[in-house]
Amino acid sequence: MTTLSSVKGQARFAGLLYALMAALGIWAELYVRAKVHVPGDAAATAARLAAHESLVRWGLAADLAMSTVFVVLGLAFQRLFHSVSSRHATALLVLVAGGATSMLVKLTFQAGALAVDDADLALLMLDLHHDAYVIGGILFGLWLLPLGRLLRLSADFPSWLGMVVLVGGVAWLADPVLAFVLPPSLGLLRDLIAVPTSVAEFGLILYLLIKGASPGTRPVEPARVGAAHADGP
Repeated sequence: MTTLSSVKGQARFAGLLYALMAALGIWAELYVRAKVHVPGDAAATAARLAAHESLVRWGLAADLAMSTVFVVLGLAFQRLFHSVSSRHATALLVLVAGGATSMLVKLTFQAGALAVDDADLALLMLDLHHDAYVIGGILFGLWLLPLGRLLRLSADFPSWLGMVVLVGGVAWLADPVLAFVLPPSLGLLRDLIAVPTSVAEFGLILYLLIKGASPGTRPVEPARVGAAHADGP
């Protein structure tokens, strides 16, 4: 039987990993790449790549670290929730592995932008990285779905937290579709879609860091107990 302290400790460890992953990803995407990628302007992009080459390389390192932390986070969640539903916990871990792999694959475009001498090709590489980043939102949304379900099944977390994460996962799934279907003039809808994803992820991070877990927060429904036993340990 998992003790109260170990459940809280595992939850807070997962929250710490999630916070670290978010910090690395935000820095690499919203600071490093935003500093050098000038959509539609190959000359400016090439000039910025040359001027900030070291920064771009550090951004690559941050993304590599983020992918590694993501896998460790998946393992931490799998350990935390395997007794709740081994099926959902395994699905979460598989989707995390897929998401981390996609992160590493798309980094080849950023590395390619540093390797080429042609300005147009460098811009194309960063454009492809951006598109791959958006498309990768599918896998990032998918892993949140079993996580949300596990939070709802677990008696150690409030049901509303799982619902928030589920909504965030669906929003992540919708974003790539809107990005490639909507005309640029309707880009505001993507900004609106980003709200539930941010609330879900940062809300979960804060909950895990501050609250951790509260074993016995709410009773487990009989049907859920049966489902947990059916999944096995």
